[in-house]
Amino acid sequence: MTQILQKLGMPAPASAHAPGIDDFIGYVHLLMLILFVGWLGYYLLALVRFRKSASPKADYTGVKSNMSTYLEIGVAVVEAVLLVGFAVPLWARAVEDFPVVKGDPKTDPIEVQIIGQQFKWSGHYAGPDNKWGKQEVASASATNPFGLVADDAAGKDDVVCALGEPFKLPVGRAVICRISSMDVIHSFKIPSMRVTQDAIPGMTIPAHFIPTKTGKYSITCAQLCGSGHSVMRGDFEVVTAAEYEAWYAEKAKSGAGGFE
Repeated sequence: MTQILQKLGMPAPASAHAPGIDDFIGYVHLLMLILFVGWLGYYLLALVRFRKSASPKADYTGVKSNMSTYLEIGVAVVEAVLLVGFAVPLWARAVEDFPVVKGDPKTDPIEVQIIGQQFKWSGHYAGPDNKWGKQEVASASATNPFGLVADDAAGKDDVVCALGEPFKLPVGRAVICRISSMDVIHSFKIPSMRVTQDAIPGMTIPAHFIPTKTGKYSITCAQLCGSGHSVMRGDFEVVTAAEYEAWYAEKAKSGAGGFE
């Protein structure tokens, strides 16, 4: 399915779960195609079967069988099977697969706070001390979207990416993005990673993935959020583990004061 979708304009997949998403999208469109052909065929059959020349006189009695009732029951049964047999187990599996943070900075998933604001994305990583800097709503501003408290010792080595600077991640390592918004509803979308999650003011919503290919991948906003919506872009740059560690160490030197 992935190759077919790429020919139709979908970017090449770059995360561990992307092929499964592509298969799902392909099967849904295949089902829609089958339904379209089926209903079109029924429509054409009805045009021929019930044309005026074939039925010059109206039949006010109609169908006397219980076929329509049986069909409705059959549809309800199929929908119940899809929900209980497929949707619920798949959702349970997705929840169980959420990366676990065990307290080891070398093997734990990399956590990145992502915040949207008109019209840019900003990122915040905990520093090498593995502690998040203190955050307060009262401290939040256009240049400090995360509300980081300036004199907090735990935040001195935090890594902040803002003003269009790419967020960097190592290839092959789980990532948890904790997504929120500073102003209106945005939608954090990385097409190549097959990740889309609304950014809602007052809420922090996690999304996770594992990058599988190095390169630079575009972040867009998938929710109309104002006059600058079309230019609300950013980049996730997936690099080798060594390149990530070097970048992370350098950024940590400037700490949370690295944005102005």
